[in-house]
Amino acid sequence: MNGDQEWIRDEYLVSTSRERVALDVVHRFLASSYWAPGVGIDTVRRSVDHSLPFGLYRGAELVGFARVITDYATFGYLADVFVLPEYRGRGLGRWLVECVLAHPALQGLRSWGLKTRDTQALYRRLGFGDPPSGITFMQRSGRGGVDRL
Repeated sequence: MNGDQEWIRDEYLVSTSRERVALDVVHRFLASSYWAPGVGIDTVRRSVDHSLPFGLYRGAELVGFARVITDYATFGYLADVFVLPEYRGRGLGRWLVECVLAHPALQGLRSWGLKTRDTQALYRRLGFGDPPSGITFMQRSGRGGVDRL
């Protein structure tokens, strides 16, 4: 990837700068989420260090987050997408994902994946859908625990 990317909308900024990510905010949100309850701060740190993070900021305050796990060539997995509750209802979640999908280093991927329990309508509007007929999503749980989705 060639440097950090930024997008600006009104008083909000989306940035891929790892240094800007407030790990405590990401950790606090994820540890209380349905998909990563109780996740440790070290796991969150490693996940940010080894993926492409997107922080959503109002001024210096992190108000949303997403990350992409990718090989930058064939596949991208969208993970840990959230907007803090007090900032929801403003279209920020959609804009955050649009910024992710617009990132120059992610153009040309053959496919994207994600798992969600409650925001399918948002992702469908952004081009995500069910796997093709005959394709089965499979998973293997690691020692980190059972996937909660």
